[in-house]
Amino acid sequence: MSLISQSARPKNEVKKTKRDEPEVEDGNEADVDALKLKKKKRGEELVIKQVKEMKKLENFLFGSLYSPDEFGKDDNQVDADDTAKGSDLFFTDRSADTVLTVYKEDAADDFSEDETDLQRKPVWVDDEEEKTTVNIAKHNRLRKLRKEEDENVISGSEYVSRLRAHHIKLNPGTDWAQVDKSKADRSSDDELTDEDVADDILRTNEDLVVKSSSKLLPGHIEYSKLVDANIQDPSNGPIHSVQFHRNAQLLLTAGLDRKLRFFQIDGKRNTKIQSIFLEDCPIRKASFLPDGSQVIISGRRKFFYSFDLVKAKVDRIGPLVGREEKSLEFFEVSPDSKLIAFVGNEGYILLVSTTTKQLVGTLKMNGTIRSLAFAEDGQHLLTAGGDGQVYHWDLRTMTCLHKGIDEGCINSTALCTSPGGSHFAAGSDSGIVNVYNREEFLGGKRKPIKTIDNLTTKVDFMKFNHDSQILAICSSMKKSSLKLIHIPSYTVFSNFPSANMSLHYPRSIDFSPGGGFMAVGSAAGKVLLYKLHHYQHA
Repeated sequence: MSLISQSARPKNEVKKTKRDEPEVEDGNEADVDALKLKKKKRGEELVIKQVKEMKKLENFLFGSLYSPDEFGKDDNQVDADDTAKGSDLFFTDRSADTVLTVYKEDAADDFSEDETDLQRKPVWVDDEEEKTTVNIAKHNRLRKLRKEEDENVISGSEYVSRLRAHHIKLNPGTDWAQVDKSKADRSSDDELTDEDVADDILRTNEDLVVKSSSKLLPGHIEYSKLVDANIQDPSNGPIHSVQFHRNAQLLLTAGLDRKLRFFQIDGKRNTKIQSIFLEDCPIRKASFLPDGSQVIISGRRKFFYSFDLVKAKVDRIGPLVGREEKSLEFFEVSPDSKLIAFVGNEGYILLVSTTTKQLVGTLKMNGTIRSLAFAEDGQHLLTAGGDGQVYHWDLRTMTCLHKGIDEGCINSTALCTSPGGSHFAAGSDSGIVNVYNREEFLGGKRKPIKTIDNLTTKVDFMKFNHDSQILAICSSMKKSSLKLIHIPSYTVFSNFPSANMSLHYPRSIDFSPGGGFMAVGSAAGKVLLYKLHHYQHA
């Protein structure tokens, strides 16, 4: 017993000494502080470890949510690798950023190389497009994609771009999608926000593809047949006049049923706005003044009518004082809206003021007068008639500047000038149309630029469109006798009218101010309406 107790006592004393050591050594307070600091460090390390575990879990679930600088800087490389593997499964969408990079230093270098390069690359590119070639002259439906008349083969990528451009031309953007152009002029030093980038992309869809040229190509003209312009109120007699108002939405029609009608043209409904019945005047011609304020109406009568669009009032004018004209059915209005030139008897041209409706002057030709046309913004007047000559008059001095023979013409039946006044066309009773350069003709050159012989009967009406790229000619003596001439190649568009198209007997033609619409009045009382796809605006 004594041996056992003696051997066990030192062991108990040792344990008591170790446990009570701080209490025995009362003077050693530094060791106590060191122990507390060590415990505090262990607690902080535990918190840091818990935070790392939390970040690791969040990165695994939601991707890299924290600064990319921390990647590769962690002491525990295993944890960083695990986190990176988790981030590969989930990522934060930074598509608004121009450069995606892991390190900030790389991003700074990329921005410094090209700060203005904001072009977005396509997601997928077909390498076969560059190797493929397409013959756009071989098929009729692809000829509209040509930029030059003699262009034949293009690459596949160019073919795709031109198809997109053609689609945009047929489906133009709307006004509400346009943004303030001042944003496009901002300095390159300005800060570019996500909204600005979106505005730049959505500003116009034409910037993303090949822009369509304003040059109209010969051969074929792209067009569509729309609802008749006067479908809501067809005429009971032949249509002798169709004309668009300068705002391009209003169209007048007039004919032998003695009614003047106005339609709002949209190509779908063509709503009728108003009609005016003139009891004592079958209408042979009706025309807007270029300023859009009045309509001049005439027939085979000694008088004519004026309709004020603002006051909605009709006034009867005539007979003209000092003249004994049996008919005032043919006339033209000057481009400055100041004069009306009527075809009179025995070669006389009657000049009437649009303001006072009084006769202000007369001009006299050697032969009978059949047709006339203004030029030079109303300062010059061209006339032609039974002697086969074309007269040029200066209305400021009331004198004849020049007269010359229209080549091959015996009786002139139609005249028209281009909007700029550089060219004029003269038609005859044999169906021949000569196109002249005005300056060369005034200089003594009698040879026309081109003689067009596609009509076989008397030329009744001719009209240039707004940019002088199309000349329309027609004859009312033969069915579907209407041709569209391409200027300056002076060739006929072979696909208009088509073989199965019936224009009846065309009597009048007009193009809308922007060129997008073409209206054709016929003897059947219909006004046919066509959309010309080359022109985007009415």
